[in-house]
Amino acid sequence: MSVVSQVILKADDDLRYPSSGELQSISSFFQTGEQRVRIATTLAENEKKIVEQASKQLWTKRPDFIAPGGNAYGSKQRAQCLRDFGWYLRLATYGVLTGDTAEIEQIGLIGAREMYNALGVPMPGMVESIRCLKNASLSLLSEADAAAAAPYFDYIGQYMAG
Repeated sequence: MSVVSQVILKADDDLRYPSSGELQSISSFFQTGEQRVRIATTLAENEKKIVEQASKQLWTKRPDFIAPGGNAYGSKQRAQCLRDFGWYLRLATYGVLTGDTAEIEQIGLIGAREMYNALGVPMPGMVESIRCLKNASLSLLSEADAAAAAPYFDYIGQYMAG
C-alpha cells in the first residue's frame, strides 16, 4: 500500500485529518515519484535481458539446478524458472512504484514458500535466484536508482529465506 493510502486510511480510522508529519511523508513520496517511475520503466523495458542475465548467473553458480535431477532440468522446468524470474522482477517493480513492500507480499509472496516447498524446490536456491535477479536488475540502473530499488529485491529474498 502506498504512503498516500496508508496515511489516508490511518487518519480515517482515527477520524481525523492527516497530521503535518503524515503530510510531509506524502510530500517526500511525491518528490521521489519520478525516480520510482524511471526505475520501474527501466526494469520493465529490460525484463527479457534481466531474466537472461539472472538465469545465466544462477546456472553458472548452481549448475546442479539444470543438470539431470535438478529442479530446472528440462525445457519445461527451465521455462517455469524463467517465468518465475519475470514474476519476481514484476513484484519488485510494484514495490518500487508504491514505495512499500505490502503489495509484494500480498500479491506474490503469501504462500510462495509453501508452494516451492511442496514442489521440492530448495529455498536456498530460490534465495540465490532472487540475488541473481537483483544483480542483473541493478546493473542497469544508476547508483542512486539501484540503491532505491535494492531493498525490494532484498525483501523478496528475505521472505524466501524464511
